[in-house]
Amino acid sequence: MKDIKERVTALYSGRVQGVGFRVTVRQLACGYDVTGSVRNLPDGRVELIAEGTHSELEAFLKGIAESELSGFIARKQETWESARGILRGFVIAH
Repeated sequence: MKDIKERVTALYSGRVQGVGFRVTVRQLACGYDVTGSVRNLPDGRVELIAEGTHSELEAFLKGIAESELSGFIARKQETWESARGILRGFVIAH
């Protein structure tokens, strides 16, 4: 039985722009079976959109939380939904 894919959108706030956040998240993504993107938002937050199995996404989010980025994150808001299946690779979006 194939695992059901999900999508998580995580909005990070704090000092998350100008500190290598997007590059680090993209590097971390290479260690997980996820696809998606990360981008800066005009309001100073960073948006992460990722698809994969629930367990893989949870592990990826935990990896971010336990990385050197943790000191820059003041708040994280997550929204979960069914995967759309249109994401390929993991990119820094502009």
